[in-house]
Amino acid sequence: MSTIRVHTTQNVTLEYEVASIGERIVAAFIDNAILLAWGIAWGAFFSYVGSSGGGSQHKTDWGSVEGIIAIIIMVLLVSPYVFYHLACEVFFNGQSLGKKARHIKVMRLDGTAPRVGDYLMRWLLRLVDTGPIGLGGLVAIITIAANGRGQRLGDLAAGTTVVSTRQRPQQATPLPANLGNMAGYQVVFPQAALLADHDAATIRELVYQASARENYMLLNEVANKVKALTGIHTDLQDVPFLHTVLRDHAYLSANQ
Repeated sequence: MSTIRVHTTQNVTLEYEVASIGERIVAAFIDNAILLAWGIAWGAFFSYVGSSGGGSQHKTDWGSVEGIIAIIIMVLLVSPYVFYHLACEVFFNGQSLGKKARHIKVMRLDGTAPRVGDYLMRWLLRLVDTGPIGLGGLVAIITIAANGRGQRLGDLAAGTTVVSTRQRPQQATPLPANLGNMAGYQVVFPQAALLADHDAATIRELVYQASARENYMLLNEVANKVKALTGIHTDLQDVPFLHTVLRDHAYLSANQ
């Protein structure tokens, strides 16, 4: 699996595994299966209503209560097919249900979480990438394979890519307790000095355990707690942020 190196605005270089074309195809298949199930469910509902005598043949008055209900039902039926990917990525932190199942997510090339505008750009170009215009996804596959950074046209326009969220083995290894002899190390977050040694030890153990178990909720809770204790404001994702804070703390403690 190919990787990309990201140099963040905090002067931290991170390496991510790019989601493979196969993983993205499987995720897309899961998403399409969900949308197909949605359509089948509505088809069964209409069939039931029709068979029970609810499907009268008179012309619908769209201004009547019956007409308004019909419009609402049509909106409920069609909206997921139009807005599914946009809504999922905005509200589920860059993941559709298919992406979540395959442990992949959308990320900006600077290592930060995409903004709503980035998701909107990816959504607008989805028709070109994976719709009829894009020959059912052929354009997306060719583009992803050609650029080497896991980007379809929507990603190129938005400055995003899709990466794997699976923890690599080395990421589950506890950080060294002392980086004071690390020549040329540059502190990213001076506020890390506010953490006590026992705080750093607890954070290190929690990061190790949560990474090994892929417990991203715990990682997010730890990151938020550290930010509250130190007053740090950053767009770095949870794991890189916690690793950087621990490195900074170890370096600052050893060089006081």
